Amino acid sequence: MDKERKSVVIVDDEKDMCDLVVDFLGGAGYEVEAAHDGREALEVVKRSDPDVVITDLRMPDVDGMDLLATLRSERPEIPVIMVTAFGSIDRAIEAMRAGAFYFVTKPFKLRELEALVAKAVEQRRLMEENRRLRREVQDRYDFKQIVGHSKAMTEVFRLVRLVADSASNVLILGASGTGKELVARAIHYSGPRATGPFVPINCSAIPEGLLESELFGHTRGAFTGAYQARRGLFVEASGGTLFLDEIGDMGLGLQAKLLRVLQDRVVRPIGGNKASSVDARVIVATNRDLKQAVKEGTFREDLYYRLSVLPVRLPLLSERVEDIPLLVDHFLRRHAENTGTKPKRVTPRAMDALQRRAWDGNVRELENIMERLCVLTRSDVLDVEDLPVAAAQESAPDWFGPGEFPTLRDLERRYVERVLAHMGGNKDRAARVLGVNRRTLYRMQDRWVDERR
Repeated sequence: MDKERKSVVIVDDEKDMCDLVVDFLGGAGYEVEAAHDGREALEVVKRSDPDVVITDLRMPDVDGMDLLATLRSERPEIPVIMVTAFGSIDRAIEAMRAGAFYFVTKPFKLRELEALVAKAVEQRRLMEENRRLRREVQDRYDFKQIVGHSKAMTEVFRLVRLVADSASNVLILGASGTGKELVARAIHYSGPRATGPFVPINCSAIPEGLLESELFGHTRGAFTGAYQARRGLFVEASGGTLFLDEIGDMGLGLQAKLLRVLQDRVVRPIGGNKASSVDARVIVATNRDLKQAVKEGTFREDLYYRLSVLPVRLPLLSERVEDIPLLVDHFLRRHAENTGTKPKRVTPRAMDALQRRAWDGNVRELENIMERLCVLTRSDVLDVEDLPVAAAQESAPDWFGPGEFPTLRDLERRYVERVLAHMGGNKDRAARVLGVNRRTLYRMQDRWVDERR
């Protein structure tokens, strides 16, 4: 709430009561308006947007309960304090159940009413702050904030839109730095569970014994050091999403317990006898090849198929080079917004160098370099000389020596070999970067073998 003076509406068919409250709360620094029935109160609320409404329970025509019901329907953010005679306690309790903030009985002490109004104002402030922060988080992690227009990222956007409204498990595949958690948050905040919690945990960063306790909880005394009971993250994420990052590093024993939870939708804390149901959507991510891990016996096949209902693969930055200018602009603008400065620009030469660079750390590495340049470079324009040595050195091709002018066919061969080497010999990935299908790549290699004979 931006208003410095907090406003209150007092509703009572007794004029003397209204005047008394108006004078007292007005002297305490509140702006107070009086209404003498429910209909008049609704008109005052629409006009003045009060922070708190104090209403008598019994009034002619529209009484306090009717007013409460209307306000809960049309203006649920406004706390309502009910005033009742001693003999109407049951109805006051009924009003509390219907959403009233609190009730006071006549005769009441004005100081106590003032304290109650202050609490109601603070509750509304906290609720509005919570809503504001939630909106900011939703805006920040909306899938529209994922930058890219390449073919690979267009496919990611399509899948995110499809899986966001589903309740099925999602498996996000991608190398380190490709933005797996960002996509997981986008799925959560774009779906029906957006108002619920998003609970992330990195499975590779916590020892397996402790990870079990983190996920499922424990009872007091369940193990040495368990001085008090603790709810697990599955329970914490109920109504929302549990994000298990680096699921491929989870041990086989814990995998079996995770599978049981996913099947039965109940968790039993360590040392406990009572299981509790959970309603958490599960999104997992890994940079490992889980199919290969299944073949090697380090990942359960049944868990793999339980998790990979909706797989989403994130491309390497080298597979979406055309997105680098968009990403660079995004990171520079975000840094400028955070620091209140003017966004820096990147020269065409520097951008060319960035697009030629081998990004082993993917988008995260690019983001770190952009932030570093924003901090260390005083100029508003970033050029090749400002880039880290590794990036600047790759601004010129090294596939032919100085003074050498290879034929276009030879240049094509060297470029393809360079891409293949960068992709670790993976022909599928190399073909995607080159913009050809795998069969064409094989034909090109066969032709070069024939030309060397």
